[in-house]
Amino acid sequence: MTTSTDANPIRVVSIRVTTDNLEVDFEDGRMHRLPLAWYPRLQHGTPKERNTWQLIAQGRGVHWPLLDEDLSAEGLLAGRQSCESEGSFLGWLTSRTKKPATRRISRRLPLSRKSKKRGLATSA
Repeated sequence: MTTSTDANPIRVVSIRVTTDNLEVDFEDGRMHRLPLAWYPRLQHGTPKERNTWQLIAQGRGVHWPLLDEDLSAEGLLAGRQSCESEGSFLGWLTSRTKKPATRRISRRLPLSRKSKKRGLATSA
């Protein structure tokens, strides 16, 4: 298999993410279809997150900013799976499922006229 050299780098030109696969088009005309299960962050991403990607280093890599995922063109062509450790992935996954803390704002709402008539008004 041909690999990248500095004189002739492998470059990605297009990415498609389906429900099951990552499809990669390379500058030299090759296309690879890789199982999405090999890339857990992509697999756990929403369609919007999966489809928000950008080429980096003139196509030598792909970056998914909403998933904090980077894959190299050379690694994709070689069919390398994600090498992220389980601990790192689980930490990332946990951070996605944490709900932001909500602050309760207590405000005194003005009492309606009926409430005042019933003696529900409070003294200040």
